[in-house]
Amino acid sequence: MKILVLNCGSSSIKYKLYDMSNESVLAQGGVERIGLDEAFIKVTLDNGEKKQIMANLPTHKEGVALVFKCLMDPEIGAIKSLDEIDAVGHRIVQGGDLFEKSCIVTPEVEKGIESLIDLAPVHNAGHLRGIRAVDALMPTTPQVTVFDNAFHSTMPPYAYMYAIPYNLYEKYHVRRYGFHGTSHRYVSQRVCEMLGVDITKQKIITCHIGNGASVAAVKYGKVVDTSMGLTPLAGLMMGSRSGDIDPSAVTYLMDKLGKKPQEMADWLNKECGVLGITGLSSDMREIESADREGNERAHLAMQMYNYRIKKYIGAYAAAMGGVDIIVWTAGVGENQIDTRMEACSGLEFLGIKMDAERNKCRGVERVISADDSKVKVVLVPTDEEIVIARDTMKLVQEARK
Repeated sequence: MKILVLNCGSSSIKYKLYDMSNESVLAQGGVERIGLDEAFIKVTLDNGEKKQIMANLPTHKEGVALVFKCLMDPEIGAIKSLDEIDAVGHRIVQGGDLFEKSCIVTPEVEKGIESLIDLAPVHNAGHLRGIRAVDALMPTTPQVTVFDNAFHSTMPPYAYMYAIPYNLYEKYHVRRYGFHGTSHRYVSQRVCEMLGVDITKQKIITCHIGNGASVAAVKYGKVVDTSMGLTPLAGLMMGSRSGDIDPSAVTYLMDKLGKKPQEMADWLNKECGVLGITGLSSDMREIESADREGNERAHLAMQMYNYRIKKYIGAYAAAMGGVDIIVWTAGVGENQIDTRMEACSGLEFLGIKMDAERNKCRGVERVISADDSKVKVVLVPTDEEIVIARDTMKLVQEARK
């Protein structure tokens, strides 16, 4: 079975085509600047090189059509006909409390995703355009939605509720949902496979640390808490997102800066975090480099960034009554050696003991804690797309029975 995985944003489409007989990647790439000037697709070739093709892409339909064209291209493609694609799986950021697991796309599912656009206006609208574009071009091909917050749906009410009038939760569905769920799901399962342990007997803290970052407490295979909230803005300090902030600071700054609600939300998402503190960049590689060169604000940003991760690790160890495994993943988690070391230092009282030499690695599966550490600290590169592909194949096969 061949599964195409799509991640459709407001003006972009990332794709991977899998041969599920051995879970190999047949083709991958991404479309950028849909609806804008100088739109293009960038295809990753078999040798690792990337080929960029400019195109006129007014809507997602043209973007998806270009993906299909490249997949069938005699030189850079991987298939001869679209009939070879058995199903399409979509990443959906916000499933709200309507969707607690992956599902096959139906008109009712589309309506549900549309009803949640207010909770994730940029993401869900883009996802929906992608689904409808595929439907227009391949109307008989089954599609599956895999929701970013679904893995977090096991949180108990006392963890996901906000202390606001209960009727507002009932009316507007305002609660903690959490995100990066597909990544947290993958790495929590994969680390147990690596270590040869039963996930239903482990207390795991998963740290998905990238430009967007979140931490989850996974107790016996189920999420009991996670750092992101109603939106991906809450929790850790991120590349350009503020993370946790006093709500009164938000209203105070709105008044001082003369910003309307959406303008303030955009500001908190795009101009704060590491970028806001340093004034340099939202890229942690650049901040780490500036810190080493003696930039004081870069040093402050690194301290703030690592400290907040450490606080969440400690909080989630408390929430679960201990911790057996800590997993690091995503762009920063997989590659920032100093961040992993700093965030885990001072946690020896929890049974965490790092091995500095083992920690000197990037993007590989490896235990990075010392042999005598009571808590295993492990680096696990994430693979959200394969989770989407697996769910898609499973649901389509079940539907055919």
